[in-house]
Amino acid sequence: MVFLKNFMIMENKEKKILATHNGTFHSDDIFACATLSLFLEKNNQEFEIIRTRDEDIINRADYVFDVGGIYDKEKNRFDHHQIGGAGKHDDGIEYASFGLVWNKFGSEVCNSEKIAKKINLKLVEAVDAHDNGISLTKNNYDISSYTIQDVFNSMRKTWKEDADFNNEMFLKCVSFAKEILKREIKQIQDYLLAEEKVKEIYEKTDDKRIIILDDNYPFGEVLFDFPEPIYVVRPRDNDDTWGIDCMRKEKKSFINRKDLPFSWSGLRDEEFQKVTGVSDAVFCHRALFLAVAESKEGAIKLAQLALENN
Repeated sequence: MVFLKNFMIMENKEKKILATHNGTFHSDDIFACATLSLFLEKNNQEFEIIRTRDEDIINRADYVFDVGGIYDKEKNRFDHHQIGGAGKHDDGIEYASFGLVWNKFGSEVCNSEKIAKKINLKLVEAVDAHDNGISLTKNNYDISSYTIQDVFNSMRKTWKEDADFNNEMFLKCVSFAKEILKREIKQIQDYLLAEEKVKEIYEKTDDKRIIILDDNYPFGEVLFDFPEPIYVVRPRDNDDTWGIDCMRKEKKSFINRKDLPFSWSGLRDEEFQKVTGVSDAVFCHRALFLAVAESKEGAIKLAQLALENN
C-alpha cells in the first residue's frame, strides 16, 4: 500500500481518496487517474491518490479505478476485471478503467460533450482496446508502432530498480497524461472553430476547386466531405510564405485528388520559377502534394497552373 502526495491542496475542502492498484501500472489506470485529477481540480477539490490492494482502504475510497472488482457508475467504482467485464463502447470495444471514468466525467472535464466524444474515439478507445488485448493496427513490417502505451511502459521499474520507483513514476505519468488530455481538448476546441471558418470560406468560394484560406486552419477533415476542392491555398505558420496543398482522395490515404505537375517535382527557387513563370515560387515537394510561394498571389497562380495541367 502506497500513499501518494496530493496533486492539489485546497483550504476548507474535504479530501477525496482515489484508489487504484499498486505494482505495475498501465495506460488505462494512468489516464483514468489523470481524468479524475482534472475533474477534481476543476471543482477545487483536494484529493489524495493511494495505490493499494487493501480491500478496507478500497472500500472506503471515494473513487476506485482499475481495482476492486466492481463497476458502479453512481458509486464511482470503475473496475473492468470482474467476470463479465464492465460493458462495451458503441463499436464493441470493451471498456477499461479509462473508458469507464471518461464515460462519466469526460464531458465535464472538456466542458463539451462533443469534444469528449471526439477524444473518446481518438484516445480513450485506443487505450481501452490495448488494455483488453485488442489490436487496432496491422504491422506491415517486422516492427511495431511506438505507442503511448510504450511510452508509459518505459517508465516502469526494471528488475534492478526498487519497487518504490513505480510509485514515483506513476505520478509523473499521470502528470504527463493530464497534459496530453488538456492539449487534446485545446486542439479540438480550436479545430471546431476552424471548421466553422473553413466551411464559411468554402460556401463563399465561386470556383470551389481552389479554396483560399485566410489563416493556417486545419482543413483536411473539413473539406474532404466536399467533392470539388482539388487544391488549398493557405498561409504557412513557420514563415511568411504561402502553401498549396493537394486534397487527398481518402482521409487516411496519401493519394491526391490531383497531383501537382510532374515537371515541378523537387524544383526550387530559380529553377522552379523558370518552369512555372511564377516569380516568387519557392519549391515543390518531390512527392507532388505541396508547393510554396512567397506571396498569396504567387501561390494562387501556382494552384491555377496546376489545375490547368493535364
